[in-house]
Amino acid sequence: MSRGGKIALGIAAAVILAGAGLWMARGALATAAMERIYDRAMNADPYAGLPDGLHVGLCGSGSPMPDPGRAGPCTVVLAGRQLFVIDSGAGSVKNLALMNLPPGRVDAVFLTHLHSDHIDGLGELMLQRWAGGGRDTPVPIWGPSGVETVVAGFTDAYRIDSGFRIAHHGPKVVPPAGFGGVARPFDPPVEGPDLVLIDTPDLKVSAFPVRHEPVEPAVGYRFVYKGRSVVVSGDTAASPRVEAAAKGADVLVHEGLAPNLVAMQTNAAKAHGRANLAAITHDILSYHTPPEEAAAIAQRAGARYLLFTHIIPPLPMRALEGPFLGRSREIFSGEVRVGHDGDFLSLPAGGTQITRTNRLAIFQ
Repeated sequence: MSRGGKIALGIAAAVILAGAGLWMARGALATAAMERIYDRAMNADPYAGLPDGLHVGLCGSGSPMPDPGRAGPCTVVLAGRQLFVIDSGAGSVKNLALMNLPPGRVDAVFLTHLHSDHIDGLGELMLQRWAGGGRDTPVPIWGPSGVETVVAGFTDAYRIDSGFRIAHHGPKVVPPAGFGGVARPFDPPVEGPDLVLIDTPDLKVSAFPVRHEPVEPAVGYRFVYKGRSVVVSGDTAASPRVEAAAKGADVLVHEGLAPNLVAMQTNAAKAHGRANLAAITHDILSYHTPPEEAAAIAQRAGARYLLFTHIIPPLPMRALEGPFLGRSREIFSGEVRVGHDGDFLSLPAGGTQITRTNRLAIFQ
């Protein structure tokens, strides 16, 4: 064997031995990684490293349609040190924890409307906020009229479980007075200015009506913190109220439904005699917004960043994001992104910068 062959053989053997060593040590390496994850999760300051400002993330970017990569609808807003959750779809509470935005630190919940996919994680959020945070007051839950019925229902459904937890952990760990939620119902004015829900020197939160008929009322929200602004559309057909609320906004978080892709679902349902599903996929076109129309709204409003959520239909391959968006990137001159669970935008106070990370990336 030539000298070069011997060297190559030696290198190959070294690589194999190194690989074998890593394979043998994989358990120890995984354990060390898990220890770091727990250390991060238990940090007394989960917001360490974030600049003072307004931050918005997706704890759930999906819809009622099954999607293994997306939890149900949920948007999280961090304004300074105050943590707010908008809607609470299935699986979103786990995502909050994995994003190191502990449910126990949630200061208030805002519901855009009372469709099941926007509230089916609410009971778990209420429970985790109470037990995980040792809270001695229930979480405030803002929402359109009817929210009081929803909150009362989840509170009753979890009441037996709360008794088990108090008996097991004791009232110092889970104070009985903190269990459940307190409904804060409101009726957004169809005409007139947006309804201001929170108004402090640094933070203003307002609600406005959107078009989701026959679901009424349905609302979107605008958050303004130290000069930075985020608008969350909620579920809606193309709405002038969303456009008005998004005037000059840094970020517009807007739902999106691609009619061209949903048509494939409808055609398949018809072809296989699934008349009920064909009717549903046809009907949903009337109360959601095609991405190109959302892009036009963002452009006219002068928003700077358009983040799509409540993605319909599911997009099992990233290659489908282009067909989902259509001409959206041509229509809107700012940044456009098809949202994914864990996406997190940071808007430092006093500036214009928008940076994106993904707080679930460590698990992907």
